[in-house]
Amino acid sequence: MKKQILAAIVISVFAVACTKSTTKTEQVENADGTVTTTTTTVSETSPHIVDSAKVNEAKEKVDAKLDQAGNKIDNAAQNAKDKIDATADKTKQDLDKVGKDIKTGAQEAGKDAKDAARKGAAKVEDAAKKLKEDLSK
Repeated sequence: MKKQILAAIVISVFAVACTKSTTKTEQVENADGTVTTTTTTVSETSPHIVDSAKVNEAKEKVDAKLDQAGNKIDNAAQNAKDKIDATADKTKQDLDKVGKDIKTGAQEAGKDAKDAARKGAAKVEDAAKKLKEDLSK
């Protein structure tokens, strides 16, 4: 679609460039002594001025440049996609590591809580034994 539009523009430019304009100016002296100036512009387009070989050559050059531009755009898009994919992979790996670290930390916190509860329960039992002994005396 781009190629067709660009080709139409190129042909239009050639057609405009091949338009021949002629301007004629006439001055007429009236009976009362005043002068009237008339300007006439005539545009002529000669079909023999447009060289189809040059138009085809220009069209081919435009097509080649469009192909180059399209390839550059495709390459830039592929490079951007590759960078995004690499970043996504690294982010996933980092998140997996963080998740493992959180899991390990939670397990350690659970163990610490169990140890603290066990020690607290042992102290309560010791205190209960001492209280029982004191009450027995």
